[in-house]
Amino acid sequence: MANLYAYQESNIHRTWLLFGVFFVVVMGLGWVFSQAYGDSSFILFALIFSVVYSLISYYSSASIALSLARAKQIEKKDAPELYNAVENLCIASGLPMPKVYITPEEQINAFATGRDPKHAAIAVTAGALQRLNKTELEGVLAHELSHVGNRDILVSTVAGILAGIISLVADIFLRSLFFGGFGGRNNRDEGGGLFLILGIALSILAPIGSMLIQLAISRRREALADASGVLLTRYPQGLISALEKIAVDNVPMASAKDSTAHMWIDTPFKGQGVSWWHKIWMTHPPIQDRIAALKKL
Repeated sequence: MANLYAYQESNIHRTWLLFGVFFVVVMGLGWVFSQAYGDSSFILFALIFSVVYSLISYYSSASIALSLARAKQIEKKDAPELYNAVENLCIASGLPMPKVYITPEEQINAFATGRDPKHAAIAVTAGALQRLNKTELEGVLAHELSHVGNRDILVSTVAGILAGIISLVADIFLRSLFFGGFGGRNNRDEGGGLFLILGIALSILAPIGSMLIQLAISRRREALADASGVLLTRYPQGLISALEKIAVDNVPMASAKDSTAHMWIDTPFKGQGVSWWHKIWMTHPPIQDRIAALKKL
């Protein structure tokens, strides 16, 4: 278990390091754009708009995600084995009982959502209930409860806010060039062409960089949830066996969406017809790497 604790601690430190890089990128981008224009008003507008939009998204994200997944809330009488498994893991972890949902998808998958442990929900696909045994299902549920306990919804929301701010500010900067806005051409000339050229370059490259950092944070939180889930069940083989089944599961998911792909225990984009775009921007570590890491614990 010493290796497990060390692995968990390492992932936490790396996640916060990535957040630090994210904040530096946001601050640096704002400073360069302000220098290019000699006016910070458009930066303030973008920040205020992004924060308000993100707060609205944060409080409504759970209901949106569950709706997109076509999830239906259940009670204990509807699926007693699933409900009891979640209840027992909550008792072991000290977490409040979340709402439990089942989605009609045949793919083996699951996700957790909610802005905090008191407003959490866990959704499991019909395929997971049909094709996972008891210990495998417990491993998957422990992984998802670990997302709740580790406040990963908050982490992913903050990452989304930062990425949104970067993209929005970059978009406003590029659009304003065509209209001579925010300080006018004279201010830009007086501020020097160097900052203008640098601002254009950053407005193109920064959104791509922010997306890569966001993906890196998502992958780190998945690895952390794997380790935390094993710590909760004290039985690594349950999650390992579940991931091995998920790795060979090529059943497509009808409700797979880019906006919610990072929430599932593994990417929902599977089967024939998966685009190269989804393969490049994977929100999860390669599943074989996850299995190998768990076998070392």
